[in-house]
Amino acid sequence: MYLGITKRILSIGALLCLVAGAATGVEAQTDHARLWNAYAARFISGDGRVIDPLTGDRTTSEGQSYALFFALVNNDRDHFDKVLSWTVANLGQGDLARHLPAWSWGHGKDGAWGVLDANSASDSDLWIAYDLIEAGHLWKEPRYAVMGRRLAGLIARREVVNLPGFGPVLIPGPVGFKFQKMYVLNPSYTPVFVLNRLASVDPAGPWADVAAMYPALIQRTARNGFAMDWVCDTTGEGFSPCLANGKKTPTPVGSYDAIRVYLWAGMLAENSPAKSRLLSALLGMNNYMLQHPAPPEKVGPDGVPQNTPGPVGFSAALLPYLKSNLDEPAAAQQLVRLQSQLDEKSNLYGTSPTYYDQNLALFGTGWLEKRFQFGSSGELLVRWSR
Repeated sequence: MYLGITKRILSIGALLCLVAGAATGVEAQTDHARLWNAYAARFISGDGRVIDPLTGDRTTSEGQSYALFFALVNNDRDHFDKVLSWTVANLGQGDLARHLPAWSWGHGKDGAWGVLDANSASDSDLWIAYDLIEAGHLWKEPRYAVMGRRLAGLIARREVVNLPGFGPVLIPGPVGFKFQKMYVLNPSYTPVFVLNRLASVDPAGPWADVAAMYPALIQRTARNGFAMDWVCDTTGEGFSPCLANGKKTPTPVGSYDAIRVYLWAGMLAENSPAKSRLLSALLGMNNYMLQHPAPPEKVGPDGVPQNTPGPVGFSAALLPYLKSNLDEPAAAQQLVRLQSQLDEKSNLYGTSPTYYDQNLALFGTGWLEKRFQFGSSGELLVRWSR
């Protein structure tokens, strides 16, 4: 490997062996459990709060939802319970069956710590519901599953709408994304495997219909085969890239949110009907990676990538996507890029390890190592339960 060596060229054969080894359980190159332990030590407080140092030690429902997932994947009941307790008490007003979790918590202008924005983020809400349902199943703890199903019901009532002329979709939150003639959507907020699992435990809910419409949403909103961060559906105009507030200036892009669209698509079960449709709609990124050593940090609203390479987490996020596209050389190249930025002292990725990069790495490497997979109905398959 070329840890710390920037000019060494690896043969395609060596790259293919590397990615094939990771995919079959050889863990010398990536170790999900080690990364999880390092992540928990760096970013999770003793009482279960996930801290993002780059945003003033803010905590988001996203961070809490991902920590719950990775604690479950690693059979870490202690961290799961701490993160859940903190989330319920501080973001969910003590009851996630009645209150969607606030998305942002931190140090306010008045000097006090608490909720900064009480609006919820539907992607995190979905992940928390999913984490609870799967924890109830895998740990045989019914109270988790009951809490997860109740939260899912709340999401269905408050964060799923019927888009005129299109069909049911997940909106980013209950407030601020529905205008008089326009809806704002975030394509990365809707992992199909999560929807499939919710549909299996709540057949009367909207989940199967939202999942069925999602490939069409990506087909209509991707630009030149690249996903966008935010898109607007405007009456009489259809879908177009936009910003979270519905505006189109400054220029909308596909970047830190959109990278998860490729990740979720790649992690779908091979027999999922949605997978081939999603991969076909997102071929722009695959074609780009055939000719470039790193993913682009930003893609313009016309589907043209900008020249700046994305952070190391982007490489990790593309591992399942590239592997699913049978693009072994590109997948191996991104794994090499990821490993070249492993800090051996911290066991985290990047010279200044960031919260988001580590989350993307936990997803990408965990799936590649088969620490976890998603079944045909979205069920979580973890190595420790086999």
